[in-house]
Amino acid sequence: MNPKLVFLISFSYLYAIFEFVIGRLQKRGNIIEKSNDKGSIWVLIIAITLGFTFSFWIGATKIGRLNHWNTYFVIGLILMITGLIIRISSILTLKRHFTFTVTQIENHELIETGLYKLIRHPGYLGQLMLLLGCSISLANWLSIISMMLPVSLGFIYRISIEEKFMLKQMGQKYLTYQNRTKRLIPGIF
Repeated sequence: MNPKLVFLISFSYLYAIFEFVIGRLQKRGNIIEKSNDKGSIWVLIIAITLGFTFSFWIGATKIGRLNHWNTYFVIGLILMITGLIIRISSILTLKRHFTFTVTQIENHELIETGLYKLIRHPGYLGQLMLLLGCSISLANWLSIISMMLPVSLGFIYRISIEEKFMLKQMGQKYLTYQNRTKRLIPGIF
């Protein structure tokens, strides 16, 4: 098997373990007051699983292969590392307010520091960059589409659920925050 493919598969498994551990640690110590996830965590998990499955399945073939795999691998690796840094930074900024499901915890407050000064969902941006980088590293345009289509739809659904919940819970304060910031890309979207 190609060493680049082995590296990408290994990185993907290590990232999944990281997310699992963070999820387990996050549950400790938080008292959940209200939850309204509407299954968005499962939509996201299924979308990411489908994206990875199809992306790697197609990426392991020569169908849709782009030339210069080394170049795409490096570009993808840079995106993956940048995305991971953004994801970790957003989790560290939220501290105890970080949750995997759309929930309100005891003494919940709106965080507007760090990357949250610029965008409302830096953790999702980090994940999207990581997933995009992983699919670009496969140097296969069909892999990129196979990864990003289901994943993007999953994140769009998740963001819409989360923003409705936050608006309902925090009212005008969150509306003001929405008007001042973008969802994922500063000044654009």
